[in-house]
Amino acid sequence: MRRVSRKKTLSLVKELDAFPKVSESYVETSASGGTVSLIAFSAIALLAVLEFFVYRDTWMKYEYAVDKDFSSKLRINVDITVAMKCQHVGADILDLAETMIASNGLQYEPVIFELTPQQRLWQRTLILIQSRLREEHALQEVLYKTLLKGSPTALPPRPIHHPQGHAHIAAFVSHESYNFSHRIDHLSFGEEIPGIINPLDGTEKITYNNNQMFQYFITVVPTRLSTYKISADTHQFSVTERERVINHAAGSHGVSGIFVKYDISSLMVTVSEQHMPLWQFLVRLCGIVGGIFSTTGMLHGFVGFCFDVICCRFKLGVYRPREVSLYCTE
Repeated sequence: MRRVSRKKTLSLVKELDAFPKVSESYVETSASGGTVSLIAFSAIALLAVLEFFVYRDTWMKYEYAVDKDFSSKLRINVDITVAMKCQHVGADILDLAETMIASNGLQYEPVIFELTPQQRLWQRTLILIQSRLREEHALQEVLYKTLLKGSPTALPPRPIHHPQGHAHIAAFVSHESYNFSHRIDHLSFGEEIPGIINPLDGTEKITYNNNQMFQYFITVVPTRLSTYKISADTHQFSVTERERVINHAAGSHGVSGIFVKYDISSLMVTVSEQHMPLWQFLVRLCGIVGGIFSTTGMLHGFVGFCFDVICCRFKLGVYRPREVSLYCTE
């Protein structure tokens, strides 16, 4: 009884076979079919290799959300060289209400403004990288609702702090000693990440006018970076530059100096490194193999059908009429 039930089960399974086997005696091979098979196999191999490179590659995913961090303080990292003596240069940070936030924490080091040939070569390389980055990876303009505004006043004439307000010693310094030619070696916000080139790194401005104002308008975007090698909370920014000569007689009013005005966005950008999962790679690979086999099979059948129609219409090839000879015997 068990053997009979097994035979019935096997016969039922055979009837459900969706891939019936064709006997080799019913299969006819041709040169055109072999050529199409070689083309199909070559295309499958080529696309499979390209798909493997895509699988190994990674890409960055950008997500936007409201920045809910209201308590943390923004860190400003600045390294700037000014073509003036240290005793004539000062720096402080003012908020939107023109209230001084900080004036300490900066170190003044006397250096030579002119670069050595090796330093000049490095600066030119940095500027070239900056130009390529601006062309290929320009920061998209997004209209953000400003959460906090600030106006750091960087490097005007040295400030004087007194109990009733804030002033500068510009009136006590000769205008001939002004020279706001400067070079921004580094300017970033938040945690410093090695290897990242910021938009103003390597920027150099040379002026021959003593009363020159340089302004940098910066939009700071909080950014959370998460890759396979590093994870950090930092800030990226876009910048607009402006410069003009202070001439009160001509109606160009203001204070000569270097001013960096920044706005902090209320949106936070999350940048994460993505990688194609293995199952998706296998599905795409199966799609390539099956798609090429199906497409080449249909194309081969269609071309063969058209060829048979043409040969039948014009009596060519196997459709050419044959002469039949009859032999009679007496």
